[in-house]
Order: sequence, then structure tokens, then C-alpha cells
Amino acid sequence: MMTDCIQLTSECAVICYAAAELMSLGSSKVKEIAKLCAIMCDACADECMKHTSEHCIECAEACTKCADECEIV
Repeated sequence: MMTDCIQLTSECAVICYAAAELMSLGSSKVKEIAKLCAIMCDACADECMKHTSEHCIECAEACTKCADECEIV
């Protein structure tokens, strides 16, 4: 039941970390990186909202906020 959630959370963490690193380096692909990060964060938020644990709710809120920020880049 939590397999998809765990997988998406792990993938989301990786892409968020990579996006932050590449953005801090001034990558010429910031818009593309931010778009992918937003897509992953939205997917993670959608999955986490299916669960009622406090951790999943907090994760969904953080992912939604991150996606919103990445969409304005």
C-alpha cells in the first residue's frame, strides 16, 4: 500500500536536491529542471494525500509548496 508513496517520496527528494544544486550553480537549464521538479513534486503530493499519517500530510504540503515555487521559475 505504501510502496508507491515511498518510491515517489524518494524520487522527489532526489530531484529536489539535484534541482537545488543545479540552480545554485547557475545552470542554463533552470527552467527545464524546475519544470521536472514541479511535476515530481505534484505526483508525490498527490500520492501522499491518499494517506492519513501526519508525515504524509506534511510531505504533501511541502511538495505542493515546492511545486508552486518551481512553476514560477
